Amino acid sequence: MENILLKGRQLVAGKTRGVAIVSRDSLSFWGGVDYKTGTVNKQGHDIHGQCFAGKILVCPTGKGSGAGSLRLYDMWLRQVAPIAILNRTADEVMVIGAIISDIPMMDSFDLDPVETIHTGDELEIDTAAGTVEILKRTQI
Repeated sequence: MENILLKGRQLVAGKTRGVAIVSRDSLSFWGGVDYKTGTVNKQGHDIHGQCFAGKILVCPTGKGSGAGSLRLYDMWLRQVAPIAILNRTADEVMVIGAIISDIPMMDSFDLDPVETIHTGDELEIDTAAGTVEILKRTQI
């Protein structure tokens, strides 16, 4: 398989490499996630019961109140936050949380990250270059 390259917009600077967890639903860090574990606890959410701690979170956008930014920072302090965030279209709450937590973040991609990336794919992110490379695909 040839590596797939997505081009996007840097929101928070950084480079990282890790495994993706992909949601087709928007996500609220306030009330939708157990902030002590990084596990999605919102009933009916497509990744309910899954943990994004130490993974690259891929989702359409964030949602919720401004307190979600502080909740993301709290998760970062507890070391249960995602190591990067990729959105179709970022919302301010998630961006502010990523900024104060120094979590690399991107949006506005040439290829839809929610449709192109699969949970379990290994990704390499370089926000300064505006790139996300899928290094290893999950067998689906």
